[in-house]
Amino acid sequence: MSSRFRFLFIVFYFTTVLILTISLRSANNRIFYELCTANTEQNQLKQQLWQKQLQLENLINPAAVSRYFEQD
Repeated sequence: MSSRFRFLFIVFYFTTVLILTISLRSANNRIFYELCTANTEQNQLKQQLWQKQLQLENLINPAAVSRYFEQD
């Protein structure tokens, strides 16, 4: 009788460990996906910022300013 309870305890213990392992792996995969998504979005925002900076530098460049005043 005692060996039967020990066997059931071991079965339940390993089942619990396996379920916990699966849930941790799925949480890890979800967090990794969110991290990759955030990194991609951050890189896109950096590229947009660089483009805006280049546009601004083009507008305040002395040569561009002189061309603007020459057109008037």
